[in-house]
Amino acid sequence: MVFVMTSTTHSLALFRARTGGPRDDDGPKILENVLGWTLVVLLAVLVTRAGLM
Repeated sequence: MVFVMTSTTHSLALFRARTGGPRDDDGPKILENVLGWTLVVLLAVLVTRAGLM
């Protein structure tokens, strides 16, 4: 199913009420990336130390 956004639907989408969900432009992206990669490295170290790999 394909949806096409016309200028009318685009302008209506701008005035929609926020539902309280996460926004795309909020939060420090670099901190999120650093913490994510730190978790990946920590998990890799734990797996290799446990001899599971």
